[in-house]
Amino acid sequence: MFLAAAAEQVSGRSPGIEMLIMLFLFLGMWFILIAPQKKKQKKHEEMINTLKSGDKVLTAAGIFGEICGVKSDRFDVKVGERTVLEIHRSCITAKL
Repeated sequence: MFLAAAAEQVSGRSPGIEMLIMLFLFLGMWFILIAPQKKKQKKHEEMINTLKSGDKVLTAAGIFGEICGVKSDRFDVKVGERTVLEIHRSCITAKL
C-alpha cells in the first residue's frame, strides 16, 4: 500500500493507467509481430499438407526439385536424373 502511494506520487499517474499503457503496448506488439508470424506459419502448413508427387518445390537449402514420394514426415525429392534426396517436411519452403 505504501509503495503504491509512493509510486503514484513519483510518477504522477495512478497504477490503473500504468497497467492500461502496458496492456496497449502488449496488444500493439501482438498485432505487429506475433499475429503475422502465426498467419505465415499456418499458410506454410497448408502448403506442406497439399504437396503431392509431381509438384516442383524449393527447399530451405536452395535446392530445386520434384517430389517423387510422400512419406509421413518427409518427402523424396528428385533433384537430378538419378539423384533422390529425402527432405523433412519442414524444409520445403515453396511450391513452384
